[in-house]
This record gives sequence, structure tokens and C-alpha cells, in this order.
Amino acid sequence: MSNLLTTALAHARRGWHIFPLRPDDKRPAFPDHAGDDCTGRDPRCRAAGHHLGWEPRATTDPARIRRAWSARPYGIGLACGPSRLVVVDLDRPKAGTTGATGLDTLAELAAAHAAGIEPTYTVTTGRGGTHLYYRHPDDGPELRNTAGTLGPLVDTRAHGGYVVAAGSTVAGRPYRVDLDTDPAPLPGWLVGRLIPAPLPPQRPVVVSLPTDRSGAYLRAAITREADRVATAPAGERNRALYIAAVALGQLTAGGSLTAEDAESVLEQAAARAGLGHVETARTIRSGLAAGSKRPRQVAA
Repeated sequence: MSNLLTTALAHARRGWHIFPLRPDDKRPAFPDHAGDDCTGRDPRCRAAGHHLGWEPRATTDPARIRRAWSARPYGIGLACGPSRLVVVDLDRPKAGTTGATGLDTLAELAAAHAAGIEPTYTVTTGRGGTHLYYRHPDDGPELRNTAGTLGPLVDTRAHGGYVVAAGSTVAGRPYRVDLDTDPAPLPGWLVGRLIPAPLPPQRPVVVSLPTDRSGAYLRAAITREADRVATAPAGERNRALYIAAVALGQLTAGGSLTAEDAESVLEQAAARAGLGHVETARTIRSGLAAGSKRPRQVAA
């Protein structure tokens, strides 16, 4: 068994959802394009699931992990949202420059809150930075990725984000475990700074539908798919959005629903679920495109 496979399985045993990265690279191994840009020439794209993206593909399933890492020496990507982790990424000044490090910035913030940086699972990155792994809070809003919110050279990865896991290399530089312990709870003072701003009030999407039996069917279908997204559990929301977009894309292709109405319904459901705008737009485009290849009409 290869070292990468052994390490990947060890991460999964912790309950961390992982997926393949291109060997010696930070980029996901697939997909390498969005569904609506697919030419169908790549054999990996013959199943629509190829375009689900890295987060819904992340897994703890040992059988899937063995199949993937037995095929190629993939790097290990760790999906933070499904893993219920918040990773604080502490960088260093660029080569040839001086100044405070991300660790210095975080230490100053902690001191300002009369706190310290308690021991937690820690990884040293390929360029000498630090990843501090924390448990996502059990209640409250889902935390998202941030860049510079906490200060210079301090980013965070949570829902919608991933990190290169220990055991991987990037450009020949290894990611190593510096402290192998269970992730500590995210400190309260950090939670307060990372809570996203509340969404503006959402105006209900009004879709004009026929008053006959077909209209009732369409309304039920729209409600079902919107609820699928809005009520999906953490870590499954982007996948649920894709499935809903495929279903409404079939109705759009069949002429029963306009693309604009389908997009509006899905965008609002995604906002209720707390999905980010960029990932929402990409997933909706891919799902609608996949659904358009299998048109479905509603009988009058």
C-alpha cells in the first residue's frame, strides 16, 4: 500500500472528507471544466456526476479512496465543510520581504482578547506556513472562507473551501503534521470575527404557471426541488443544488419552465442554504446544462 493511500485512509478514519488532487499540485484532479463547457470527448465526463465538483465528491468511504489512490499518486484534498472543520491558514511574507507573519498576526489578535493559541492539530505547509485545524461550531451559522478578514497573511477555510492535507506535496514541497492531536473547538473570539454578515431579506420568487393540472404539477416540482436545496444537511448542499438544477433543467428543456424562472428559484434556495454566489452560479449552470440533455414535458 502506498504512503499516500495509507495517509488518505488515516484522514478518512478521522471523519475528514477527502478527494484527489492532481499529483504534486493544489488543484483538484477533476473536474477540469464546468459541465456547460463539456465537449463530451473526455471519457471521465460520460457520467453527469463528473461535474459535481470537488466538494460533493469528497468522501470517507475506504473503498472509493482505495480505488482512487491505487490508480495514481494523487495529492490529498480535504473538504472543510463536510469535515466540520475550520482551518486557519497562516502564511509567511514572500521571499525577499520582511514583516509580521500570519502567526504573529493571530497571536496579537488572541492577546487582544486575553487569550492564547491553544494546541490543536497543526500542519506545516510546503512553503513554511501553518494550518491550524479547529472543529466547526455545532450551532450558529455556517462559517465560510475568508481572506484577510482576521488580518494580513491570515485566511480561513470552512464551508466551500478545502486545504491540501498532510502527506501531500506541492511543487515537490511536503505538507507535514506538526502536532498530531484532535482538532480543538474553534475559539469563541474567532467565531465572533468569522460569522458572515446576514443575508439581505429575500423577496419571494413569483413564477407564472398555468392554472390547470400541468401548473399544479410544475408548482409541486419547483417546491420539491427548492426544499431539497434549502433543507440539505451541511456538506450535501452543493450536491443537492446540482440535483435540483438537473431536474428543473429537464423541465426547462421540455418547454414547461423558463430558464430565468428556474435560475431564480434555485438561486434563492441556494441563498437560504447559505451557499456562496460563485459556487451557486457554477453549479446551477452545470445542472441546467446536464438536465437540458434529457428534456421532460408535462402533460396538460
